[in-house]
Amino acid sequence: MSSTEVQVTASVLHGPKDLRIEQRTLSPPSADEVQVAVRATGLCGSDLHYFTHGRNGDFVLCSPLALGHESAGVVTAVGSSVKNFSTGDHVALEVGLPCETCARCNEKRYNLCKEMRFRSSAKSFPHFQGTLQTRINQKAEWCYKLPSNVSLEVGALLEPTGVALHAVRRAQLPQGATVLVFGAGAVGLLCAAVLKLRGAACVVIADIDEGRVSFAVENRFADRAFVVPMKRGSTTEEGLEIAKETAKAIGEVEGKQGGAIGEVDAAFECTGVPACVHSSIFATRAGGAVMLVGMGTPVMTVPLGAAALREVDLRGVFRYANTYPESIELVARKDPDGPDFEKLVTHRFKLEDSEKAFQLAGKTKDEQGKLVIKVVIEAQES
Repeated sequence: MSSTEVQVTASVLHGPKDLRIEQRTLSPPSADEVQVAVRATGLCGSDLHYFTHGRNGDFVLCSPLALGHESAGVVTAVGSSVKNFSTGDHVALEVGLPCETCARCNEKRYNLCKEMRFRSSAKSFPHFQGTLQTRINQKAEWCYKLPSNVSLEVGALLEPTGVALHAVRRAQLPQGATVLVFGAGAVGLLCAAVLKLRGAACVVIADIDEGRVSFAVENRFADRAFVVPMKRGSTTEEGLEIAKETAKAIGEVEGKQGGAIGEVDAAFECTGVPACVHSSIFATRAGGAVMLVGMGTPVMTVPLGAAALREVDLRGVFRYANTYPESIELVARKDPDGPDFEKLVTHRFKLEDSEKAFQLAGKTKDEQGKLVIKVVIEAQES
């Protein structure tokens, strides 16, 4: 156990687009903590909202906050009570700390804990500092050892993989299901990947960006691609008719065994765009489910009758719970016919260049026209 303080470098948000590189002092780990040198941190949508607007929905930045929560690193010190970690261990970090005593925590649904403190979120005050720092102290029970064949970059992807796995578990799909995924961003691609690895027979991924759905199929995240037409109705009624047309066209996609796929067993809506929610409902068979994964428009018009009269369940998905062990097993498989998780990381930046990383993460392509899927910030201690 280290008994001395260390100086760390942190990327700290002070306000909208006001990101500063600062030095901080980190105390030794407490008895139940490990100290981790954070090596890889992926940027996600909530990070971008804080960077751009100084808030994420109702959670407003009230004091300087280090962002970042999709992370993995190397253990550099262990607390006196920690027995299952040693210095040098590669670990993924689960950065939400629930109260562990409320009814939801006792049900093992700790993602719904009202007292949850989540790194890089402004929900609680003082804010729980994120992982865009060269070192942090983390409770050992929320750290997970990585096998030797899982890189730290893929270790950082375990957080959004957990979101995907949580969504797939909540869908309660039978083996051999046909599934639609709306949105070919990082979370949509991970949903598709987890669906394939957990036994879905055919995964169709849909997006307005042809390059993204092509990427998904070429790198074995999905089986079939559908490019969503850029059509928008001027009225609610027109919009719903277009959504029906889109769902019908998706049903005509050829399946892996030949013939049209028809209505799907479940749709995973990963965009938050109302039109995609509508099409998800229309594309799903009676008795199926629409998984609401994407965080988009908070209030929207939904064709509820089309769901209720066919018992299509609309199921919310919020973060994850109890997912890291299985997520590690999934990314460690290295199935030649399965998804290549390494390909999700398309761009890398040093911690000192965090502002450039955030600016790029909000785009779909870089200056050379290359797809932007997951931007990772790499931290190295001097």
